[in-house]
Amino acid sequence: MNVRLFTAVGMAIVMILGGRANADGPLAQFVVRRGDQLFEGDKPFRFISVNIPNLQVVEDDFNPSAASPWAWPAEFELTDALEAVRHMGGAVARTYVLGVRRQNSDMGDFVYVRGPGQFNEEAFRTLDLAIEIAGQKGVRLIIPLVDNWQWHGGRAEYAAFRGKQAKDFWSDEQLIADFEATVRHVLTRVNSRTGVPYRDDPAILGWETGNELDCPPSWTARIAALMKQLDPNHLVIDGNSLHGVPLTSLDDPHVDVITTHHYPDRGVSHFVPPILQARAQTRGKKPYVVGEFGFAAADEIERVYDAVIDQGISGALIWSLRYRRQMGGFYWHSEPAGGRLYKAYHWPGFASGEAYQERRVMQLTRTKAFAIRGLAEPVPAPAAAPILLAIDDPAAISWQGSVGAEDYVVERSLTASGPWRVVARGVDEAALQYRPLFSDETATPEKSYYYRIIARNGAGASPPSNVVGPVVAAYYALVDECRDLARLAAHSGNVQFVSEDARQRREDAGRLALPAGGSVTYKLPEQIRQWAATVYRPDDSLKIEAEASADGESFQPIAYRQSSSETTSGDYGYLQQLALRSLEIPAGSQFLRLKVVGRDSQPARGAVELSWIKILYLE
Repeated sequence: MNVRLFTAVGMAIVMILGGRANADGPLAQFVVRRGDQLFEGDKPFRFISVNIPNLQVVEDDFNPSAASPWAWPAEFELTDALEAVRHMGGAVARTYVLGVRRQNSDMGDFVYVRGPGQFNEEAFRTLDLAIEIAGQKGVRLIIPLVDNWQWHGGRAEYAAFRGKQAKDFWSDEQLIADFEATVRHVLTRVNSRTGVPYRDDPAILGWETGNELDCPPSWTARIAALMKQLDPNHLVIDGNSLHGVPLTSLDDPHVDVITTHHYPDRGVSHFVPPILQARAQTRGKKPYVVGEFGFAAADEIERVYDAVIDQGISGALIWSLRYRRQMGGFYWHSEPAGGRLYKAYHWPGFASGEAYQERRVMQLTRTKAFAIRGLAEPVPAPAAAPILLAIDDPAAISWQGSVGAEDYVVERSLTASGPWRVVARGVDEAALQYRPLFSDETATPEKSYYYRIIARNGAGASPPSNVVGPVVAAYYALVDECRDLARLAAHSGNVQFVSEDARQRREDAGRLALPAGGSVTYKLPEQIRQWAATVYRPDDSLKIEAEASADGESFQPIAYRQSSSETTSGDYGYLQQLALRSLEIPAGSQFLRLKVVGRDSQPARGAVELSWIKILYLE
């Protein structure tokens, strides 16, 4: 009796404190359903926004020093993501699932569920942080709990823990109990950062039973009932979104929201008709949300947004947004189902996404996000000051960008207080993938420099960043990002610029493809001191030979050291990534030639792709 009384009083105190913790922030109420609409207090709650599939774990960490593409997002990264949603007027963001350990994958321990009833505390601390920042930004999260697919581990992995088949997940009592243990662990968790139980936090819009589940109604009914028992405050969203509206859920008192997903690969080129059909089926019964849609032209996306607004649909979430990296630039994700065209969007849109109309789609999303909420679209403000990162080499400068920035100005001075000289305008932080954002090739060796960065957008310029320096250049530099043939002195064979199939190249979107026998030559104004390159190859039937010359006519072989990425081929079939670094270079050499040859007597397959080269020289 006393224990129960103590527990009840303790819970009441926690709930009061939880209410106070959110009362001063932008989110103080839970969203509830009334009929076929969602409400926040006495106001309808509707949204147009984005899916952010790496909000709970990063699957695109292709930094050259990373042992795996999987990582936990940093606080800067989560803040950038959710601030971008706020700028877009989004109000809601949907995460991907809580991943499950998978055999023969490259995920390692970047999972939420290690085994039956075994949970990764580090993972949940990441989710704690995401929820905390979401609350601060006024963004509510939809969190699906399990995947129908293998990408982050899902139902097949739960089944494999017990030596069973994926199909057994829906009916086997042991597997259902294992998943119910996960549901209990998640919905009863207390946020380690805020002290607020998940079930008492308005920053969570709702729990989705899973992602694109193909489950029987009995499974959904059982899991939805458990969710409502554990957490009566939050919406329960039926994740059975593959085949239109699950009609049995319309009458299930424990299911609050119906959702559907729409892509061209589902055999439908126009999304609006099935969306209107789903709305007709849910009208007067349950709120309806277009949970995912994408890989479509901007005109089709606009038609979806207009249908959602006009038909009283509760919300729509486009697939998908990737945010900035703490080390500079963005995370990138080519979509395997996107017809070798579509990639994850970056806010506010950049030239790198012009092929899939990124800038127009992002602006459309913002305009419609405010429209569905009945708000005037605010005039964008200048971006905040970026944060310049430490600089060891003027040819490798990066910064943490600003939400809403369209490009940047790089300034340099001989003193920390100026005067400042512009060394570059219009620098695009989305032009390069997983490399320094800017190379100052005008820096003179032995001089000391100070740098700062200014962000720009249509509203004007930001305040300057922090100042970094003094920075001393050891050599002059030539950096070729291999976006075209412009920096080559010569080439032989069918050397071509290529950008397709970037996922297999760890998202490197620009390379020079050299077939067997092909070569590229660089000419420097003075003696070459060092060089380095990054290349991709399908296998070891091809290799690079390096040669140097003083006159561009007579070349001699030079040695280099080679290291390969430890990242496995993974689910995407990553090619071998090699880092080449120079050893001795003959005195007087001003030409560097890289040539592709077959290895031993093996038949050469494909081409070697050169994605980056840096050559240092000294007058």
